Amino acid sequence: MGILDTTILPTAADIDAAAKRLLGVAVRTPLINAAVLDDLLGAKVFLKAETLQRTGSFKFRGAYNKISSIPLEKRAAGVVAYSSGNHAQGVAAAAKLLGMRATIVMPSDAPRAKRLRTEALGAEVIGYDRNTEDRAAIAMKLVNERGATLVPPYDDPLIIAGQGTIGVEIVEQLAERGLTPEIVVVGASGGGLAAGISLGVKSRVASAKFYTAEPDGFDDTARSFVSGKREANVRMSGTICDALMTATPGELTFPITSKLIGQGISATDAEVGRAVRYAFEELKLVVEPGGAIGLAALLAGKVDIKGKVVVAILSGGNVDTELFAKLIAG
Repeated sequence: MGILDTTILPTAADIDAAAKRLLGVAVRTPLINAAVLDDLLGAKVFLKAETLQRTGSFKFRGAYNKISSIPLEKRAAGVVAYSSGNHAQGVAAAAKLLGMRATIVMPSDAPRAKRLRTEALGAEVIGYDRNTEDRAAIAMKLVNERGATLVPPYDDPLIIAGQGTIGVEIVEQLAERGLTPEIVVVGASGGGLAAGISLGVKSRVASAKFYTAEPDGFDDTARSFVSGKREANVRMSGTICDALMTATPGELTFPITSKLIGQGISATDAEVGRAVRYAFEELKLVVEPGGAIGLAALLAGKVDIKGKVVVAILSGGNVDTELFAKLIAG
C-alpha cells in the first residue's frame, strides 16, 4: 500500500463538513443512560448506541462520507473495500444509496450474518484467508484492474472525519442535559473510530479524557502508546471480538490517537461476554462482542470513573445468532 501522507490528517472542520453530508442520511443515534448502570458503577454513564446506526454499526458514517465525496466522473467504476464485516456493510449500503457498484474483500471466517447482509445490500464479496493472505493487496489488485476507488476501513481522512461525527453528537447530546464528557472509552482496531471521536470531542471539550479499549492479546494500540511507535499483534485470530483484530494501528489514525488519547485498556473475552449479556438483560440492547469492549472494560473496573460523566461507545450490533445465544446464556 505504501506510506500514507500523514500531512493530510483530518481536522475538526472536516468533521463539521462530514456532519453536513450525513445529515438526514445517517441516524443520530441515542445516548443512553440507565440508572441501574449508574448505580452499579457509581458514575453517570452514557452509552452511544451505534448499534442502532444504519447497517448496525458506526461504519456507515465514514463509508458514506468517503463515497459521497467521490467525483461523479469516477463513480461508474465503483468502490472496493476490505473488511471483517461492519465496514463491508457500511460501504455496501452507502454505495447502494449512491447507485454505485461495491466489491468487498472479506475474511472467509467472518461471521456469516455479516457476509449475508453485505451481499443482500448488493455488494460482491470476495473471500480470503486472514492468516495467509493480504487483504489490502487483493483489494488494490481489484482497484487497479477496474479503476475503482478504494474505501479503506480507517486510514483515510474522510473515513476518520465521518466517524468523528459521533463525537460531535456526544458533546451536543450531553450539553442538552447540562453535562460535558469527562471520560470517554472507545474500542480500537485500526483506530478510525477512536481517532475520529477523540478529534470530534476534544475540539469542543479539550478536558475530556480518553481511553482506547481492546481485547486481551490484541492490544496493539495500547502497546503503541507506551512505545511511541506502531506495534503489531502477534496473532490475527483468537478472540470473540472479530471486529477488533487489525494487525496494527493505522498510519493516519495513530498520530491522532497518540496525541489525543495516549492510554489504553483491555478486556478478556469472558469480560466482553459478560458485557454483551449485561447489555441484553439490563439495557435491552443487542451488542456484538467488539462493540461491547468499552462497556466490558467499565464493568470490569479497568478505569476509575467514580463520580464522573462517562461515555462508552457501543460500536456495533452485528453478532451471529448462535454466538449471541451462547453469550447471553452465560
